[in-house]
Amino acid sequence: MTAFRTVAVDGSPVHVLESGTGPAVLMLHGSGPGTTGSGAWAATAQALGTSWHLVAPDQAGFGRTPVPAGSRGGLRLWTEQAAGLMDALGIEYYAVVGHSMGGAVALALAAARPQQVTRVVAVSTMGAPGAPLSAELDAVWAAPAGRLGARDMLSRLVLDQALVTDAAVDARAAAMRAGAAAFAALFPPPRARWVDDLTLSTQTLAAVRAPVLLVHGAEDRVTPLGTAAQPLLEHLANVRLHVLGRCGHVPAIEHPHEFRQLLSCFLRRDRGH
Repeated sequence: MTAFRTVAVDGSPVHVLESGTGPAVLMLHGSGPGTTGSGAWAATAQALGTSWHLVAPDQAGFGRTPVPAGSRGGLRLWTEQAAGLMDALGIEYYAVVGHSMGGAVALALAAARPQQVTRVVAVSTMGAPGAPLSAELDAVWAAPAGRLGARDMLSRLVLDQALVTDAAVDARAAAMRAGAAAFAALFPPPRARWVDDLTLSTQTLAAVRAPVLLVHGAEDRVTPLGTAAQPLLEHLANVRLHVLGRCGHVPAIEHPHEFRQLLSCFLRRDRGH
């Protein structure tokens, strides 16, 4: 059963998609305009079935979760809010799956909560020391709300342009318009500083004790393999990297069956919790 709910975290509302029962998996979306927890993960959650308790929030500034008063977003807020959400739900142990920006948050959360985070799957992740702002990520963050902006952004995210359907463009355009005001405050230019904010220190990466699976597309232009995933191999104690050929920035959409197999196989090792 899939349900939406709003959970208070430190006095601020967080909108959450939940499904299934069993070991908990926190699923964190990326940073593109119009991105939401359900938009990023609903299809994956449905395909994984009811074997896990999946928790997919809209992170602060996205979807129906506002940025708390006095804050502007950023890695620290997203990490603290993710930890606070799982505390509020009474979940003691959990795996974390994060895409792009959400991958950086997942790794930061694993470093901050080593006794609670059992596994990390970082997909097309940000966070690697020294990673620059790619031209493609700059363009994604700058995409204007509406159909033209949505089509341009989606075309940069995937390698196979047949995936940029009219239905996908219309859905993303509507989500971009709905969240335009909140998103504009998150990544204003110059945007390299927001990549710096999402960069994890070598000390933080060394504090990640959970096993980590990195999943990356060989043709990812938003967070390129060579600057985003490969450098993390040097800094994480227990890590493996799976590279998908003919794949851009969104493996869950571009190679959904293989992605779900990778995810379920890696997460299944924690069935004891």
